[in-house]
Amino acid sequence: MSLLTTSAPLALPRQAQACFVVGSTALPAETATSVESIQSKITCDTSTTTIGTVPDVTEAGVSFSSVNFAASSSTPLQFALDTFATSTPLASTDLATFQTNLDLYLATEAGLRSTGGSLAIKSPKFFLAFQIARIQTAQGVAITDPSQTVEHLLGKVTKNSASESQALLDQVTALSTQLA
Repeated sequence: MSLLTTSAPLALPRQAQACFVVGSTALPAETATSVESIQSKITCDTSTTTIGTVPDVTEAGVSFSSVNFAASSSTPLQFALDTFATSTPLASTDLATFQTNLDLYLATEAGLRSTGGSLAIKSPKFFLAFQIARIQTAQGVAITDPSQTVEHLLGKVTKNSASESQALLDQVTALSTQLA
């Protein structure tokens, strides 16, 4: 019993250290894990917010405000398709840029979840993860986590983009077959 009481408070300070976790709503385990993995790379500009009360987050000189789907007149998936397009050939795409953008989306999502905010961010977030899986596959990187494969992430994109047009969903499905 004392083990449970000691472990619960330890998790809260780690979450509280992330400048982008601005609310008090408990984070799902997967989100808390991503917070732990990215919080040392992310800085926050608390003088400006992007979605809800989440501050603008920055990593490697890129700010979420520069890739914020919510500031666009496009749907989340259309924005993702337009903004996070890969190079041709796919293997020449800069993986680090996509990872930075995904980290910004993960940080902002964690901030939104901590405040009980909208989760429309999941569509472009999963699209970024999907694109990373495609790039890694084209670059010959073995994906050992089944939840990070192109096929699995295609399902996550389509599930979280259910209100998007069939034409946009078809574009994502077509990308899932372009792995070279």
